[in-house]
Amino acid sequence: MIRLATIGTSTIARSLVDAIGLVDGISVVAAYSRDADRGREFADSVGVPRVICDLDELWADDGVDAVYVASPNALHEEQARAAIRAGKHVLVEKPAVTTAAAWDALCREAAEHGVVLLEAMRTAYDPGLEVIRELIPSLGTIRRVRLSYEKRSSRYDQVLAGERVNIFDPAMAGGALMDLGVYCVHALVNLFGEPVAVRAASVTIASGADGAGTALCTYDGFVAEVCWSKITTSTLPSEIQGELGTLLIDSIASPRSLTVEPLGGEPTTRALPPLLHNLHDEVVRFAALVDGSADATEDQALTAATLRVMDAIRS
Repeated sequence: MIRLATIGTSTIARSLVDAIGLVDGISVVAAYSRDADRGREFADSVGVPRVICDLDELWADDGVDAVYVASPNALHEEQARAAIRAGKHVLVEKPAVTTAAAWDALCREAAEHGVVLLEAMRTAYDPGLEVIRELIPSLGTIRRVRLSYEKRSSRYDQVLAGERVNIFDPAMAGGALMDLGVYCVHALVNLFGEPVAVRAASVTIASGADGAGTALCTYDGFVAEVCWSKITTSTLPSEIQGELGTLLIDSIASPRSLTVEPLGGEPTTRALPPLLHNLHDEVVRFAALVDGSADATEDQALTAATLRVMDAIRS
């Protein structure tokens, strides 16, 4: 049994605990929070038995085999490194770290300490992405791609009111690209590899973070547009356009409805079954890596490639 502790008390941490409850061979045994009351409230609400309020205590705890890092983005690298050095396996919420160089360094440390390091990028393990991959050849030669995740955050109102919000705080590595755009970039790299060139522009909001943006990624023979926003909402699907047809994707972060519109033919829609849980498959993958039945090399390489594109967008 893999005994895991969570770091962070956000909604995504709650969701991860729920997903772990659906997977054999792994359980959540503790929750870390700097605030004892907040930690206890979180632990009680999700059925976790213990609360830990000191990270050094967590690293030294022999009853914890792995940690899930769901703290603000800017803290991921430091906390993941400390966990690795303590001999803990690490599942770190996306974006795993803020730069590709930081990720490469963490991967080297994980290998040196013989522990698993995995980014919790749900799209990578969503079966919908594999169906997209299967449908792409039917479109003929690919010429244009547009992947988007644009959804106005309810917390943007707090920014407009002058409040400090972690997900919109550049000091915490917040912003729309890091929160939503990363899904689009990851899917793009997963499906087509790294682009040969990247150009980007973004909208800076009052907090100093990016609220929305667009990147134009150039490939050999086609161009890809990546769009993200946390201050506006789009209801348009993502698209992959080929010379023989177009694929419409309802949600690039979790594809459930895929429509192929062939040139001169009738559209066909493939409805995918609902997931057992949004994060279920990433937990299954992490458990398989920890028990040694799978290797993390390809997973880590995909995260590295995504972060290299993110670096290029920010530059």
